[in-house]
Amino acid sequence: MDLHLRGKRAIVAASTAGLGLGAAQALSAEGADVVICGRNSDTVDHVVGVLAETAGNGRVIGFPADVSTGQGAADFVGEAVEALGGVDILVANAGGPPPGTFETTTIDDYQTALELNLLSTVAMCQVAVPEMVARGWGRVVAVTSLGVRQPIGTLMASVTARAGVTGFLKVLANEVARHGVTVNSLQPGLHDTARLASFTEAALTAMEAKIPVGAFGDPSDFGAIVAFLCSEQAKFMTGTAIPVDGGAYTGLM
Repeated sequence: MDLHLRGKRAIVAASTAGLGLGAAQALSAEGADVVICGRNSDTVDHVVGVLAETAGNGRVIGFPADVSTGQGAADFVGEAVEALGGVDILVANAGGPPPGTFETTTIDDYQTALELNLLSTVAMCQVAVPEMVARGWGRVVAVTSLGVRQPIGTLMASVTARAGVTGFLKVLANEVARHGVTVNSLQPGLHDTARLASFTEAALTAMEAKIPVGAFGDPSDFGAIVAFLCSEQAKFMTGTAIPVDGGAYTGLM
């Protein structure tokens, strides 16, 4: 299926590893011009080279950037827009805050999480979305967490911040829909990323057994879903928050 992404200009935050990299790979393979970022310049350069080998005739550009704050996120998107000459697609992504419960999570922890998982996305959208609106076409896909839909008690700050950004994205989606701009979020469950390296083999086996499909997600499969949401075919999908979790979410709605 041709997703009609050739020549589209895509900005993917926090994209040198994990789900962000999966998204960048999928968009690049479809022929989009892609800008990636990461905190380490050597890693960024390496990933640019890897992506260039499988790019579907599009450009791949990388910048060292820290998107853990609103200002850092805005600066990255601004630099990327300048390099691309505009923006059609924004994949808002960032790492997650440390685990914690109500008892162990401090006010400072919440403030850090809000910067990382709420304000950074707001800032990226403030830079990118007006350009999309002006041209009458755009796609925003934010990577959040399954914890928004099915709260995880040991990720108090993350759940709080990501629930907030989900509300922001829903309101934004309704506001810009008439301009041809869609805004959606994906709620990943457990995927085979570096985050799992901190768990023991026994813990991983137990976690995997709880996933109905019987396996951890693959970042490349996640990236394919991102690419579809950015496609012309997905123009009637907006304001959604979609679990990508192998069936782990147990609710009906």
